[in-house]
Amino acid sequence: MVRVAIIGGGISGLTTAFYLEQERRRGAPIEYTLYEAEPRFGGVIRTEKVDGCLIEAGPDSFLTSKSWAKELCDDLRLTQQLIGSNDSERRTYILVGGKLLPIPPGMQMMVPSNLWAAVRSPLFSKRTKLAMLGEYFASPETLPPDEDESVANFVQRHFRGEVVERLVDPLLTGVYGADASMLSVRSTLPQMVESEAKYGSLVRGALIARKKQNRKSGKQPLFTTMRDGMQRIPDVIVRQVPRERLRCSAPVTSLRRSDAAWHVISPVAGDEYDQVVLALPAYACAKLMEEIPDSAPARELLNEIPYSSALTLSLAYKANEIVLPAGFGFLVPRSEGRRMIACTFVNNKFAYRAPEGTGLLRVFMGGVHDPEVLALSDTEAIELARRELREILGIAAEPQFARVFRWPRAMPQYEVGHPLRVARLEMRMQRFPGLQLSGNAYHGIGVPDCVRIGRSAADAVMRRMRAQHAPAL
Repeated sequence: MVRVAIIGGGISGLTTAFYLEQERRRGAPIEYTLYEAEPRFGGVIRTEKVDGCLIEAGPDSFLTSKSWAKELCDDLRLTQQLIGSNDSERRTYILVGGKLLPIPPGMQMMVPSNLWAAVRSPLFSKRTKLAMLGEYFASPETLPPDEDESVANFVQRHFRGEVVERLVDPLLTGVYGADASMLSVRSTLPQMVESEAKYGSLVRGALIARKKQNRKSGKQPLFTTMRDGMQRIPDVIVRQVPRERLRCSAPVTSLRRSDAAWHVISPVAGDEYDQVVLALPAYACAKLMEEIPDSAPARELLNEIPYSSALTLSLAYKANEIVLPAGFGFLVPRSEGRRMIACTFVNNKFAYRAPEGTGLLRVFMGGVHDPEVLALSDTEAIELARRELREILGIAAEPQFARVFRWPRAMPQYEVGHPLRVARLEMRMQRFPGLQLSGNAYHGIGVPDCVRIGRSAADAVMRRMRAQHAPAL
């Protein structure tokens, strides 16, 4: 019997547990235990119901185009619970000079696939519009295959710095809590790097991709979520895994290695295992590995991966007391001098989020440039959000309720050089057979990527088990 410890009960660790459970039910000689330090499973996926409203504390959805999360939902028999975003209402604004200007339709991140819409947009200056038109005909020098650069540099090579300031930086701040001048383009926008390598012009690549998409039938919504909240996914996994396999409120304090086993040390209930999956933040993995001989080089690389923090607020209003522009919400560039990063008009984005007569807003703060916001009390954070909403949207009404959630050191930063750093780390980890890294610090931070990584960890466990138990030739 092969024994496996999964340390970390976020979506990556839960996915690993779910797929190992499927293998166990099919007769694989495997036992596993999932350790989670918190009293609940799910990590940053957390849904609350308040006065008929669905409040997402963490991710509110996942990208439909990345199929791994939907495949997990299919395996969990949750397909009928999936709902798409209201894309007929999809419009996102950028705050520029205190005014909300819509992102022109057809923008693929910073690349226009509808040049006419981009040219007509008030979001960009004439010089930027000319740069977009000129980029179609030019073939900028492509990024060498063995090099990396910042997203900001990449965008500036193709367009202008205004696109970074007004579009790319706000978008990536909303996803990573990051700074485009520090993020690795290969890690965060690999599809753009591929487009550059193939077409030279990103605009040409976007127009070709748009034509291919238009030929496809049954256009998919941009985002997908669960009808009754994202927490349904971890909750269903927990119900499908035997209770004796799950240990919440069970922090793991250290990890040790002997000739025969991995020793998981926990104040609650530690044990010995043949394999260990670390589905934790990189800095937490480094801490657990301190007692493993020769682990210093790997720990150093783990600690080189920085993190940012986030604060989210959900505010509910009487619908007749607020007036919102049509669309999903808005993003705020740093040049606007606000502490708000973004705001989602929750009712507009998804159905079933709030009862009739209620308007639900979700505000994002924090990131690499404002970690201090997490030190605010709930009252201070709510007053700050209300003040900026009043100045931006003219909302003077008292919210019916407000909920504040803090996520310290929750978002890994894929800084320039991240692909090489991860490759070096994975080589170092080969020194420790039976120990593998999982989670969002290495190959993708969204829910679908975490599901993919979690399932890959389960597959790796099974491959190692089969290799060790294969009959000798």
